Amino acid sequence: MSTVGIKDVAQRAGVSPGTVSNVLNRPERVAATTRARVQQAIRELGFVRNGSAATLRAGQSRAIGLVVLDVGNPFFVEVARGVEDVVSDRDHAVILCNSGESPGREARNLRVLAEQRVRGVLITPADEDLSHLEDLRERGIAVVLVDHSAAGDMCSVSVDDVAGGDLAVTHLLDRGAEHLAYVTGPLGIRQCAERRKGARRALRTAGLPARVLEDIVVPEMNAGGGALAAEKLLAGGLPDAIFCANDLLALGVLRALAQAGVRVPDDVALIGYDDIEFSSAAAVPLSSIRQPTYQLGKIATELLLEECDDPSGHAHQQIMFHPELVIRESSR
Repeated sequence: MSTVGIKDVAQRAGVSPGTVSNVLNRPERVAATTRARVQQAIRELGFVRNGSAATLRAGQSRAIGLVVLDVGNPFFVEVARGVEDVVSDRDHAVILCNSGESPGREARNLRVLAEQRVRGVLITPADEDLSHLEDLRERGIAVVLVDHSAAGDMCSVSVDDVAGGDLAVTHLLDRGAEHLAYVTGPLGIRQCAERRKGARRALRTAGLPARVLEDIVVPEMNAGGGALAAEKLLAGGLPDAIFCANDLLALGVLRALAQAGVRVPDDVALIGYDDIEFSSAAAVPLSSIRQPTYQLGKIATELLLEECDDPSGHAHQQIMFHPELVIRESSR
């Protein structure tokens, strides 16, 4: 079967190929009646525009990149849903990339996105060095940080993770915890470091020394990492309470403790971070720090497209949400 082209559409609609091109790319230049006739011909013939060719002509695609730390984490799935709802209304597409919390892999993802000539990139960085993002911006590719704060020369949408860590540990202290553990991924990841900072702030407010909180660092922020952390805690002596840097870690800790016969919350109180959907459905419903996850993706995308559409008139914004404590059975 031969491919339907612009000339075929033009012949069916009784217009020039240039008019068909205008309908596809600059519809405001075409009279409404002519535009309707061309669109009808497109539907009848099943014409699909050559996106690659259009990208080469325009120098840019109608896609944006989304680079996340862990595509398997429901937190980022919900962020992506917010992104997708905005771009679909604008007839754009999302190219989803997973850095796996690796700066090297993140750099490769960004190189591919640049080669694809995306309009902009939404990114949750894998570490605190953001200098490589300037390379994208010098190419004319807009960048917005998601779940990560930025300076005034770049847009960002984030949550106050210091406040979130403070909320979590203050809650555990209020229920009587005297020896706590903080289960976290690499502290080079901003979210991990900021949540730890908030946890230590809660200790200072309570007049307690930093040694009351033990750091348990694992290489990956998933359920497997949580199980590894639980093994370390079981071998070294259990604390009264455990604060995990995300819910996947907490769910891994919960499962491993249950398998070892440790009762949550009777023996150990447990709280996570993100309040993903699975948290409330766990065998012991998990207390967590809730973030406005969908809104992070939605607002970040709106800021990105605003900058893409009007780079000279766009004013960078740094939007920060406040997290919320959600108490369930794991820390009652």
